[in-house]
Amino acid sequence: MSIVVGYIPTKEGRAALARAAEECLLRQTNLVVINSQRGSSFDDAEASRFEEELQRVQAQLDEAGIDHEVRQLVRGLEPAEDLVAVADEEKADFIVIGLRRRSPVGKLILGSNAQRILLEASCPVLAVKAAD
Repeated sequence: MSIVVGYIPTKEGRAALARAAEECLLRQTNLVVINSQRGSSFDDAEASRFEEELQRVQAQLDEAGIDHEVRQLVRGLEPAEDLVAVADEEKADFIVIGLRRRSPVGKLILGSNAQRILLEASCPVLAVKAAD
């Protein structure tokens, strides 16, 4: 079994990664880090920036002694589709996602990817908020 985390280089993504890493240490399980990008708007400079960020993530997880795999997926799917598919493939214990704070009006509409993951995942989903 494993834990799957959706990661983007934001404070919410970092909060999700930190919580997923904590859970992996507690449960002594593998961490699968997913960075999912839509291919159509992904240029070479952005790809290079994300590759460097993911290398930093790998180094951080290596240092913490967490068994992990980092996947950068650029296959034209929505991030929600990628996370749910990987979680099913890995028979994940659960998925960890980061949520950003929203205005009162924004609270009426949860982010589309977060909502899809919560509704479509066949395993539990842990939603993490970043500190202010």
